[in-house]
Amino acid sequence: GAGKTTLLKAIAGLLPIETGHIRFEGHELGDHPSRAIAYVPQREAVDWDFPITVRGLVEMGRYPALGNWARFGAKDCEAVEEALHVCDLEDLADRQISALSGGQQQRAFLARAWAQRAEIYLLDEPFTGLDRNATEAFAAAMRRLRDAGKLVIASHHDLKSVEALFDQILLLNGELVVCGPTAEAFTPQNLDRAYGMHIFSGHAHHHHDHA
Repeated sequence: GAGKTTLLKAIAGLLPIETGHIRFEGHELGDHPSRAIAYVPQREAVDWDFPITVRGLVEMGRYPALGNWARFGAKDCEAVEEALHVCDLEDLADRQISALSGGQQQRAFLARAWAQRAEIYLLDEPFTGLDRNATEAFAAAMRRLRDAGKLVIASHHDLKSVEALFDQILLLNGELVVCGPTAEAFTPQNLDRAYGMHIFSGHAHHHHDHA
C-alpha cells in the first residue's frame, strides 16, 4: 500500500494526477497515455488463456503506431523481430502464451513494449514469482533496454535483489522517502525511515479521509 502501482499508472496516463507534474525531456505528459511510454502490468492482471502466440502479442505493440487501418509494413515486422531477439524469445515466437513459463510470459510483455518503440518502460512488480533463472533472464533483457538508451522504471519489493538490479532507487511510503543512485540512497538509515514510517502511516491517512 505504499503507492507504487498508483505512481506507475499515473506516469502511464492511466490515472488522473491530483497534484504535481510529469515531465519527460522538457515536455509535460498529460492525463492520457503517451506512445513514448509502455506500461507492463502485474502478471496476474493478464488473461493468459487468451488464444494468441508470442509473436501475435508482440505485434500488438505496433498497433498504436499503425493508426487507423494502416497496413502492417516492413518497419513493423522489423520492430517485432527485434523485440523477440532482445527478449530472447525467437524460439518461442509461435507458441501460445498460455504454454509459457512465468518468466517467458513476463519477457513476452516486455517484448510487446519494445516493439512499441517506447522510451520509458513502466514495469509493475516484474520479478514477482520468478525463480532465479527467470529473474536473471528478465534482468538481462532489462539491461539491454537500458543500454539502448531507454528508461526502465520498475516497482519492486524484494530488498535483497535491489542492488543487483537497479542503478537508481526511489523509496516510497505514501510519500517520497529518498531518491538517488542505489549506492548512495539504499542505506540502512533510509530503509529504516521508509519502513519505520509505515507503522504510523495508517493513522495519518485515516485523519485525511475524514477531512
